[in-house]
Amino acid sequence: MEFFGELERLFATSLYPLRIPIAIGLVVVAIGLLMVARRRGWFAAARRHPGRSGALIVALLVIGLPTAFYLGSPLFVRTQLDEPDPVAQVRPSATPQPPAPTATPAGAAAPSATTATAPTATAKAEPTAFVAAILASGSFRGADAFHFGKGTASIVETAPGVYTLRFADFSVRNGPDLFVYLSPDAKGYADGALQLGKLKATDGSFGYALPAGTDPARFASAVIWCKQFAVQFAVAPLVPG
Repeated sequence: MEFFGELERLFATSLYPLRIPIAIGLVVVAIGLLMVARRRGWFAAARRHPGRSGALIVALLVIGLPTAFYLGSPLFVRTQLDEPDPVAQVRPSATPQPPAPTATPAGAAAPSATTATAPTATAKAEPTAFVAAILASGSFRGADAFHFGKGTASIVETAPGVYTLRFADFSVRNGPDLFVYLSPDAKGYADGALQLGKLKATDGSFGYALPAGTDPARFASAVIWCKQFAVQFAVAPLVPG
């Protein structure tokens, strides 16, 4: 599969920027091949041997169509997913209000000064509510002109010691086998990268829970990576704060 990965990188970095003149050139070459085939009688030979010609066409279709669909269809398939923002979900609880004073019944004696000033039990202090915090964030960029990527990636602490990688306003070029990683390298995928799961959607806002015990400070980027062909699609360098 590394071979296909190298082909994809070659296409993305060298051929895709020249896609318009290349397309024009391919049309010219196709027309030239058709003219040569007609002059040399290839079409007539194919009609004289319909069985062989049909078998060759079927074999090419059986191999070519599934391969083309697997490699090409993700380029045109888009999916949308929007999950709730964990920062908005985690809110501090309301500050408890002191109880309202009790009215003195009619005809009852008013409390004496001694009673009014008698010491009362000190109210127990309420624990400070946890507030979700963004520990690091950054913006996505594509690996090249073909593999585009945009949106933001953030590591959010949603509870003490509990972390989530959050994508917001996210969009990326689709691919056949895309996964989400946290990488120790700000430039993208590297040894020691942590796999968080298969890419949920090409567009939207959603998140991935980090495994328990993960230290988010070890990671410098969020990466969209094609596992099958070892090709990076997009990266978001993460800046603390």
